[in-house]
Amino acid sequence: MAKAAQKTRARYNPSTEALDAFKAENQMVSKESFANLLDENFSGRQSFEGQVLKGMIVGLTDDVVIVDVGLKSEGRIPRKEFGFTDGDNTLEIGGLVDVFIERVEGRDGEAQLSRERARREEVWVTLEESFMKQEKVTGVIFSRVKGGFNVDLGGAIAFLPGSQVDIRPTKDATGLMNAPQQLLILKMDRARGNIVVSRRAVMEETRADARAELIQDLREGVVLKGNVKNITDYGAFVDLGGVDGLLHVTDISWKRINHPSEALQVGQQVEVQVIRFNKDNQRISLGMKQLEKDPWEGSVEKFAVGTRHSGKVTNITDYGAFVEVADGIEGLVHVSEMSWTKKNIHPNKLVTTGQDVDVIVLELDGEKRRISLGMKQVIQNPWTDFAQSHPEGSDYTGEISNITEFGLFVKLPGDVDGMVHMSDLSWTVPGEEAIKTYNKGDQVTVRVLEVDVEKERVSLSVKALTEAPAGSITTSNNNASRNDNSQQGGEGASDGLRKGAVVTCTITAIKEAGIDVAVADNYTGFIKKMDLSRDRSEQRTDRFAVGEKVDARIVSIEKGRRLQLSIKAQEVAEERAAIAEFGTAESGASLGGILGAALKKAQEDKAAANG
Repeated sequence: MAKAAQKTRARYNPSTEALDAFKAENQMVSKESFANLLDENFSGRQSFEGQVLKGMIVGLTDDVVIVDVGLKSEGRIPRKEFGFTDGDNTLEIGGLVDVFIERVEGRDGEAQLSRERARREEVWVTLEESFMKQEKVTGVIFSRVKGGFNVDLGGAIAFLPGSQVDIRPTKDATGLMNAPQQLLILKMDRARGNIVVSRRAVMEETRADARAELIQDLREGVVLKGNVKNITDYGAFVDLGGVDGLLHVTDISWKRINHPSEALQVGQQVEVQVIRFNKDNQRISLGMKQLEKDPWEGSVEKFAVGTRHSGKVTNITDYGAFVEVADGIEGLVHVSEMSWTKKNIHPNKLVTTGQDVDVIVLELDGEKRRISLGMKQVIQNPWTDFAQSHPEGSDYTGEISNITEFGLFVKLPGDVDGMVHMSDLSWTVPGEEAIKTYNKGDQVTVRVLEVDVEKERVSLSVKALTEAPAGSITTSNNNASRNDNSQQGGEGASDGLRKGAVVTCTITAIKEAGIDVAVADNYTGFIKKMDLSRDRSEQRTDRFAVGEKVDARIVSIEKGRRLQLSIKAQEVAEERAAIAEFGTAESGASLGGILGAALKKAQEDKAAANG
């Protein structure tokens, strides 16, 4: 064996003098020492295959390293197996290395050796000790595979599952590649060569220590830095370095935020303040806006009622729009305060999100942080303008914008409409017939009867442009005597129908709210449900029929429009008249007796008249 080694050394290093000089400098192991190592390797072994033995480097080329382990022949090991871990500067003739015996004699008669597998065997021994003691090991993540990553544990290859990379799911692990990482071995199988490691277990252990330290010093009001861990619809969870806190969406900013993702991103570093801390369940509530100045300070003076401001529409709802008039201060413009003329319309038809608008402060509650705004108040009220430019009694010519069953609507300046009730279309033609002579879009001249700015109503009339014919209804408020027979008949009175007069009406229509009646020639009236009878139980419209005649008292005449009548008022008047004629409460006569006497007298008068 010694002769074979000498022949090999002579073949790859023919300079005997150089070899002798190298030995003289103690840079090569002596024959006796190497023999001792061989004896140590071979003692008590039945087979060398699968074993790790000490070998001497006896030759070097650019591609291979020749190693003698004392077998029949040397073995050739690819030089890259040494470069992977040791580096070329450690390889020299006479140096000792550990190698793995794969086969004692290969196909070419040489021993098949492996430096890499030898190192792997060495590492396995060390890793098994760390696994048994549950100690951390250092590894380098060098490639991605299905389900995780490959890790180099100093020569042994381990598998790092994706779920064990971090405490929370990690989409991008680029920053962890090719850098030393502290790991914990979860499972080892030497027979199969499988090792499973975890980086998450190490982080959780470190996190637990940091959590205990953080909880001990945590208190309300303290300011901390953390990373956004997760975002939900109601807020974001912030990792404070061992413990998580909830940053609610309402505590992110003084401004309106519909979703936390509008202001935060996962992984973003934020500065937060602890606003609540429950030691029992260790729940932590965080806030970001608390670190900024409260925009509502001084708002009472700045946003006084009646002041005008510019703002931006931030949100639109079914009932109105929110307008930001300052950073962090939003007010509601109710749909009823958005336009003078456009009613029963969705706010998104009037404004759009992000639109700049001018508003007037209508109401401010600093304590509740509420501010009510108006948009229509910025422009002039068209009803007020019309009342000033067209006083009652003036005439106006406009276009018919709409025709309904009860009258005409005429387009007025300022995008408003006035109404001509069908009873105000003609003195002589019934309203139902008169309205048929008009068409939408026609030009019509009308007279202004009344402008009610508060109720936003303009009453117009066509027939008021001409003189009322003889026998028409007037607006006289003169009260006639209760015994005036001209009022009892009412029809054809020379001085017209007056308030308080009793007339005979013909029922023309029965409605839920009352009954329509015809009064005198070509005049109409209305009796409300509550005025159908003195007795509440008799105030029912189903008691009457179309064509039936009833007596009623004129309650009011509104500027030439149809009459407001009351059967109830007539019954009360008759009762008072009976009491006045047949007795009073002081005389001791009962109301039933008085009415009975009045009825008896009426029957006697009727019999006398017929007799």
